[in-house]
Amino acid sequence: MVVSEAPVKANPHYYGWKHTVKKLTVTWARWLHIYLSMASFAILFFFAVTGLTVNHPEWFTSQQRTAQYKGQVQASWVRPGGKDVDKLAIVEQLRRQHGIHSELSDFRVDDAQCSVSFKGPGYTADAFIDRDTGKYEVTETRMGWGAVINDLHKGRDTGSGWKLLIDASAVLMTLVSLTGMALIFFLAKRRMSGLVSAGVGAAVCYGVYRIWVR
Repeated sequence: MVVSEAPVKANPHYYGWKHTVKKLTVTWARWLHIYLSMASFAILFFFAVTGLTVNHPEWFTSQQRTAQYKGQVQASWVRPGGKDVDKLAIVEQLRRQHGIHSELSDFRVDDAQCSVSFKGPGYTADAFIDRDTGKYEVTETRMGWGAVINDLHKGRDTGSGWKLLIDASAVLMTLVSLTGMALIFFLAKRRMSGLVSAGVGAAVCYGVYRIWVR
């Protein structure tokens, strides 16, 4: 007589637990992907478009405008015999008199003159002050809206607040990418084609780097 063993029954609690985890993962991944994409749409769209303009700065060279101004600060602020140059008073006068709103990037003092530089997205202003007379010349360069958005894309001369926004957008792009990748693993009919597409995209990027960059 052959005695057959009774089949081992699957633990329904185990499969029920797996199904619950899978369902929660899909729900949360879809929810995060949709709402993170919508919440970050404006900034992601901005960086996508300016990624193109950054690659073609020659499109905006005709927008550059340069102007020169002359003026004078109090000689006591810069006189060679003084103990210190009154940097704050000089900067405030330049801002007030010429409508300069960008950040102060450099203030240098030597025996003959002081040089003051302001920089912002698509903007520079450089002042040179004679220490004997207090007379100065300012050269202001506005490079147009194309240079402004390109500098915003690169975080150049934008201040700490905008740099923080760039960091936040990088985190959001990472999360949107990861949640999108997570979702593809739960779409049985699209999983293979989706993963193949991702692999082809990565291979193309690497191929361009190996052939034309290195």
